Amino acid sequence: MPRKKIIAGNWKMNKTAKEAKKLIKELIPLVEKSKADVVICTPFTALYDAVRLTKGTNIAVGAQNIHFEEKGAYTGEVSADMLVDIGVKYVIIGHSERRQYFGDTDETVNLKLKTALSKGLIPIVCCGESLQQRELGVTNELIRTQIKAAFAGVEKEQAKNVIIAYEPIWAIGTGKTATSEQANDACRVIRCVIEEMYNKSTADSIRIQYGGSMNASNAAELLSKPDIDGGLIGGASLKADEFSKIVNYRE
Repeated sequence: MPRKKIIAGNWKMNKTAKEAKKLIKELIPLVEKSKADVVICTPFTALYDAVRLTKGTNIAVGAQNIHFEEKGAYTGEVSADMLVDIGVKYVIIGHSERRQYFGDTDETVNLKLKTALSKGLIPIVCCGESLQQRELGVTNELIRTQIKAAFAGVEKEQAKNVIIAYEPIWAIGTGKTATSEQANDACRVIRCVIEEMYNKSTADSIRIQYGGSMNASNAAELLSKPDIDGGLIGGASLKADEFSKIVNYRE
């Protein structure tokens, strides 16, 4: 069975609640016939309205981060239970910006992943290399390390529910995009690591996105590659017309 594509928009720190509602209302009719799974990951302040507005549509809602503890003295953090309570389905874990600016590590990514799975959320786990690391030729080794660390202690049946996003850091928000061959090669490495950790069935079923300046003009080529099962879209997800073109790509 072919893997169903999944296109997720990561809005990052953009859109007030009012602006988010306007964008969602514009987006709903534009993506209603999509053959892919459609996800929007809004800021925390827009999640409640996003869930309410997308109810009964083909758009699911995701958060951009969670804390791995259920509750406690963690000022400024949001728990998995809080997200589930308002109807959130997905959560991004370990985005490079979280790692770079907010101290996420391979260890905390693993803890967050296991927490998300235990609460029934669908995690989108990010991995990827910097430009320096790619130029040093250590992309594959880095990806292997990140994936092994993220999935440590995750059971096979749980692993099948995880989405992995390969996001070369040098291509995020820069306008630079990995070639379709580079992106597919990295996604193939990820799939091979999953097969080594679990089995071929798990590797064949898990969906791997590409994230890194995917847009309406390059989406079809990237998504045509055998190991790329979707996109984690940044800037292009903030415009309904642009995002819908990616969601409605033609093979």
